[in-house]
Amino acid sequence: MARIRWITVVALGICAVGARAQIPLDASGGKPPVARPFGQMPVAAGVMELMELDVRFSQETLKGGGKAFASWFAPDALTLNNKRTPILGKTRISAAADWEPQNYQLSWVPVGGKMGPSNDMGYTWGHYEGRSKDRNGQPVVLEGRYITVWIKQPNGEWKVALDASAEEPAADCCALPKP
Repeated sequence: MARIRWITVVALGICAVGARAQIPLDASGGKPPVARPFGQMPVAAGVMELMELDVRFSQETLKGGGKAFASWFAPDALTLNNKRTPILGKTRISAAADWEPQNYQLSWVPVGGKMGPSNDMGYTWGHYEGRSKDRNGQPVVLEGRYITVWIKQPNGEWKVALDASAEEPAADCCALPKP
């Protein structure tokens, strides 16, 4: 019998931000799990692999700070962030990711993703949170959405090719504009 691992993620949908869902991370080579408890969604095998990588990427970044963050990037990677100049290349990304985990905590939760048809490139996306303190010692929390494009290297290792994020206002995501 295949071993199934589960990952808890934030489910996104109309008025569903903050709802929690369990996504099976199936190690059986793509076979869907037989039983799915209520609220659990099946995920394609390739996407499961990318989401597992994304979770590890977040955990290692939270623990190791900017140095750990930068270690996940391909040599020719690109980062795109709000109000910042794009950064091209792992060397420059590493230089810009100079924070220590005790000063800045960056974490994220993948919500979804897609694997390309050749299974050597795909993306994950989700919600991120950055926590720090201002010069007066007051907490500062930045939240937003991100997308990470993953590319398989010739040695079979996955690396980040593109990481982009956009801050979100604290307003409710589900509010519809007035006509």
